[in-house]
Formats: sequence, C-alpha cells, structure tokens
Amino acid sequence: MDTPLDYLRKNSQDNWLLGYDLVEFLSLTEALVREFANPNPQKILLVESDPISFLASFIAACSTEHHVFLGNPAWGSSEWQQVVDLVQPNIVWGNCEVAKQIYTNKCQFEHQIPVESPTGSLIMIPTGGTSGKIRFVMHTWETLLASVQGFQEYFQLKEVNSICVLPLFHISGLMQFIRSFTSGGQFLILPFQELKAGKWYNFDPKRFFISLVPTQLQSLLSNSTLTTWLSHCQTVLLGGAPAWFELFEKARFNNIKLAPTYGMTETASQIATLKPESFLNGNNSSGKILPHAKVLIFPEKGKVLNSQQIGLIAIQSSSLALGYYPKLFPESEIFYPDDIGFLDFEGHLNIVGRSSDKIISGGENVYPCEVEAVIRATDLVLDVSVIGLPDSYWGQIIIAVYTPCQSNISSLQIKQAIEGKLSRYKLPKIWIPVDTLPRNEQGKVNRKLLEEIALSRVNRAVMDHG
Repeated sequence: MDTPLDYLRKNSQDNWLLGYDLVEFLSLTEALVREFANPNPQKILLVESDPISFLASFIAACSTEHHVFLGNPAWGSSEWQQVVDLVQPNIVWGNCEVAKQIYTNKCQFEHQIPVESPTGSLIMIPTGGTSGKIRFVMHTWETLLASVQGFQEYFQLKEVNSICVLPLFHISGLMQFIRSFTSGGQFLILPFQELKAGKWYNFDPKRFFISLVPTQLQSLLSNSTLTTWLSHCQTVLLGGAPAWFELFEKARFNNIKLAPTYGMTETASQIATLKPESFLNGNNSSGKILPHAKVLIFPEKGKVLNSQQIGLIAIQSSSLALGYYPKLFPESEIFYPDDIGFLDFEGHLNIVGRSSDKIISGGENVYPCEVEAVIRATDLVLDVSVIGLPDSYWGQIIIAVYTPCQSNISSLQIKQAIEGKLSRYKLPKIWIPVDTLPRNEQGKVNRKLLEEIALSRVNRAVMDHG
C-alpha cells in the first residue's frame, strides 16, 4: 500500500493544495522525512499550529515506522502535563513551547510505556477532552483509508474536494485532508475566523465539500453574504455535536445542501450520512449507513432490535480504531459508542441521545437532547445545555444552563414558552443563565465543567437563602 509520501509525490505537480507552492511543500516534507529517520520506532508528539507545517510533519511522520500523536496547540499546561505523562514521547515536534517545556522537565520517564501494535506504525488522534480526560484513539493509515473509500462509494465520487475550517489535529479536519489528498482532489485550508471575516468570498465552492459543527453553521447563517456563499457549496457536512430542529429549518429555507452525519474519532469520522436531497425534502435523521460500516441496535449487549426500536447503537466498520492508547480493544469487532438511537424502516439512523447523558429523575428517563430542542425552539436562548445533578428526592434533578438572547429574558418566560410541549417530568426544575456555555472547538459542551458551574450556582443559592 502507498505511503503518504508516495501520494504526495504523485500529486506534487497538481494544484491540489490551494494557495501553496507544491514543489516547496514536497521539499519541506522530504526534509522532515530525513529529520525523522531512525531505525527504531519513535513516539512523535506533533504539536504544530501552522497548518502547512502540520501537514508536512504529519505526512513525514506517517511515512516512517514511527507512531505519531496529534496534539492540540490550545491545550493548557495541566492538559499537556496529562498528555506527556500518558504518551511519554521520544520527540515533541512543532511550535508549542508549553508542551516542549513540560517534556524537557520530564524527559526521563521511569517506565516507558510500550506501544501495542499488530500492524506497524500508528496514528494517535485525541478525543475525550469534553470529559476532562484526554485519550488517544489508535488508528492506522489503513483504517483512515477505509473511511475515505466508504465516503467515495457512498457519494459516488472519484475525487473529493474539501474546504477545511476545522482543526487538522481533530478527526473532523484530518479526514477532510485525507479524503482530498488520497483521491486526487483539491484541498483548501480556510480557518473559520478568516471565512467569517470575508476571506475567500470570491472563491467558488460549488465543487467542494465543507464540514461544519452546528455552532459554526448557526454563525454563518446569521450573515446573508456567508449564507449565500454556503448555499453554493456542493455539500455541507454537519457533525461533531447534536444539531437542532430550528437550525435544520433555517438551512432548508436558505437551500443549504446539508448532510448531517454521525460518526466519531473511533470510526475515523462518519459512518452514517444523510444525503443533501433527502435533507432538503425534510428528513432530519443522520442518514443511511456508509458501505464500509454496519450499525446494529441492541436493548443491551445482547439481542438485536428491529427497525423503529430504540436501543444501544453498536458499530462494525473497517475504519474502526484499534483501541485507546496504550491498550487495544478486546477481540470483539463490535464497538459500543454509548449512543442511543434507532434505524427507521428506510434504514436511516436516528440519534436519541447518549446513554451516559441520560437523566433518571423520579424514576423516569430523560434525554437532554429532546429537552434542549424544545427550549431552543422558543427563540429565547442563544445556547442551552440540560444536565442532571444528584438529588435526595428525585434521584437526579434536571437543570437547564442557558444563554438568553437578551439580558432581560427571564427563566419564567422560557418556562411559560415550553409549557405543555414536554411531559412535566422532563421540565427543568432549576434554570441557570450564563454568558457562554463551555464548548470546545467542535462545539461539544464540556459537561464536567458545566456540572461544576451548575453545582456552584446551586450551592450558592442554597447558602444565600439560608
């Protein structure tokens, strides 16, 4: 199988990396291959904020026998401490001085953690930051290519052209690069803030895919010029976090060729995607399963459920990761991602929520996504997240943490607006206004931090009322 460097040499004379000199890029990458040359497999922690330097370093590292760990340059010192302790790298490569300093201070590790790899070099992609514990998902070049091939077959494409506004160290941005890079398509790096500021308005996106998270889509749809630009894109992939009904309706109204997706780092991005024509016709599901994957629905880890029956989602896929560093997954080829959903009669995957996010209040099951959608539909909030905290009477008490559209909007107004739209046991009992919700770059709420904020506010209210 061709290495990433082989793909680069084949494409070096083509205009695939838009806006950059490809001869210089090839020269930079080959120099890095020589820099990384070592007969013994090394653990390379790649922390590079410049996208071109990141791509050259990534291609070079993956073309050797080394294991490459992708780092987020925005991590703080406590996160880097956690990562360095976990990875125990041989090399920290890039322009992140915090990571380098922590590595220098701990360059002598007591027990070097071996890398279990049945297939050679590994690509370690970070995940789990929303829970406060960073993990690295162990992929190979082959598992990433399996995802690309499933994508090409599903959309009936030979070449995939991509506009990347998402971070390259994350699976969502990385897979956009790999799809274009390995299919002979074009790749445009366009940081989201530059897109919002008007750069590349004159760029015609009609042959290009773009991937967004829901908060980014919401932001672009608030600008008429950007909305028009977005409507010209071939397909707008949407994932990373749950979307909501009103966002879908606004996208349809503006004829955005949206493709909601379901996937995760462990599956090398999406394993289900709704095609734009189905979305524009009113379908709000996550779409059909891509050809490289299979989804089963279980009541528990046991008997398979039929169509329309809600249960635990289980995934089989050729793009499935090998495990979480440093451990391989068990022998079973089925992966349980902690999500609840069902397959409808047409084979579309519908996501209900996360099993671990489920709130049990008064003996009743409540899924935050449903409650959040109803609150958003009031148009009284800019953002909202629903969580459960322990309660001696209810078991768990439902709490809505929200950002109001205007400072004078009260929780009473929101409660009145959702009256009768949810069963009473699903209604939040505590409402906490905040300026912003703690979300990461992919739009996912940091639930651990959110729970800390909510608990602090609740305890303060109890003390104030004596």
